[in-house]
Amino acid sequence: MRVTPLTSPIGPDATSGGDQGAGRHERQVQLYYCRKTQDILYKYGPGPRVHFHVGLFASGEHPRTTVPQNMLKQRLIDAQEAIVDHAARSWGAYEKPPRRILDIGCGLGGAALYWAQQHGAEVTGLTIVAEHVPVVELLARQAGVGRRVTPVLQDVHGLDERRRYDAAYALESSGYTDRTRLFEVVARALKAGGWFGIQEHFVCRPESLDFVDGYYRTRLGPLEEYLAAARAAGFELVGNEDVTDPVAEFWVQSMAWNTAELDRLEAGGVPDAWSPERLRESTVAHSKLFRLWRDHAMETRLLLFQRGGGR
Repeated sequence: MRVTPLTSPIGPDATSGGDQGAGRHERQVQLYYCRKTQDILYKYGPGPRVHFHVGLFASGEHPRTTVPQNMLKQRLIDAQEAIVDHAARSWGAYEKPPRRILDIGCGLGGAALYWAQQHGAEVTGLTIVAEHVPVVELLARQAGVGRRVTPVLQDVHGLDERRRYDAAYALESSGYTDRTRLFEVVARALKAGGWFGIQEHFVCRPESLDFVDGYYRTRLGPLEEYLAAARAAGFELVGNEDVTDPVAEFWVQSMAWNTAELDRLEAGGVPDAWSPERLRESTVAHSKLFRLWRDHAMETRLLLFQRGGGR
């Protein structure tokens, strides 16, 4: 599957609020994800459920990395699936599956397809990358859930829906948002008693922020920022799970896949998506990320917020 890179400029007027700073940031994020599409499909595909987020390993699990590259790839995919399913269990999906759910920052649709396939939900997936819409549509059809997964080109900051969804979630996408605006928008979009699940990385030591934000084009923040924004929008925090330690292994396995791919190319293999330069850059970055996660300079948490009423 090939995606044509985004080349046409998008001015500030095409972004929510017309703010030039916000417009530049959104443009950077659009370009970042558009340019990474082939890399994501090659490393984490072919799908139909394709994820671009960290994965969950069992506590204390450190699988050997001196194994074939295809085994490393499958571990990464399995770990990504594991954290999505673990989040769904933590958020009560198996006891009470939401009928209609909002996916904020759906990427290539891996989580949206999961919710449609495993829980029968109707999923609306928001993305700011126009090129990803037909990719998600194709993958959803391949998965047999084309009628239950609807990707929409929409910046969440400009969403104006009222009492439409039973639940919403953001998997490593809330770090690109204005948190105050995010919770306000989601509060309006949810039905009474609806829940909002977040999987995100949180800043524990500020000196680590510039590197992570620069690498992923994010705007991460501390947990307290989320809690304050949630309270102001009328949400109650009902779940807060620290998964930093079982997530840290993902960086190790990802580095191992990178070096295996680099070995393949240096042995005369034909390049597909990743260039040797990108592989080296990614491996160095992931080694830094592993140290940040191991030392809890950054933490990954699963949060669950509820809007009014009980679960």
